[in-house]
Amino acid sequence: MRAIEEKFRDLGKRGEGALIGYITCGDPTLNHTLKMADALIDGGVDMLELGIPFSDPIADGPIIQRATMRALKAGVRPLAVLETAKKVSAAHPNTPIIILTYYNVVFRMGLENFFNLARENCVSGIVVPDLPVEEASEYKAVADKYDVDTIFLAAPSTSNERLRKIMEFSSGFIYLVSVFGVTGPRERLRKESVDFVRRVSSISNGRIPIAVGFGISKPSHVRSVIANGADGAIVGSKIIKIMEENIGDEEKTLSKLRKFIRELKKSTVKAIVL
Repeated sequence: MRAIEEKFRDLGKRGEGALIGYITCGDPTLNHTLKMADALIDGGVDMLELGIPFSDPIADGPIIQRATMRALKAGVRPLAVLETAKKVSAAHPNTPIIILTYYNVVFRMGLENFFNLARENCVSGIVVPDLPVEEASEYKAVADKYDVDTIFLAAPSTSNERLRKIMEFSSGFIYLVSVFGVTGPRERLRKESVDFVRRVSSISNGRIPIAVGFGISKPSHVRSVIANGADGAIVGSKIIKIMEENIGDEEKTLSKLRKFIRELKKSTVKAIVL
């Protein structure tokens, strides 16, 4: 059993959903990333997603775009991100590490080389927002060869037929984009987002875990998506915003992150239906 599947299984036995945190690796430095990872995992993150800085992050809103620019200015490159994943995994061996990258990075490194390095650096899964499932056959085959999960995205506009195709090609979990548009915190979770979670949950019927991202930034958001059929919630922009607002005070940043994550994690407990 792969690490992500095992984590969801163990959380399910405890009646919890997964809390997945995202940070842009190298923002503002690789050393900061290691400290933020420690704080997030100590606070209660069940899995950690590290973003490889990319010059054209089309799925990301202003907060993550700024984080990406800071990391690129610091000289962070893909290999350094993979090496950072290994360091985080060594410090937290029970926390699956996921890499988010755009396909150009994978293409330039070569599929075999990329997934070999991913496995060597303890990466459990990969998210590639700009890789359509219809063009992913070779990618999927190489990922499976190296025992790395392929996590595909689905949006509210995705048809039921295409959802089934995404489920076929995904392993680890399916990443549901809760809203149209780019990443970034939202004040409230829209009814359309909840309906989408319910729809995917009914089609999946427990065959593969479902995690919801984009706009998830409050305990109430986490509680709602899990109550309506999701197995996990993904939080990124709000985490980076806390760091950005306190970028000159490392101790304050880490303290605020731990507190924020603890509040979110409490909301992953599934309600007991009598």
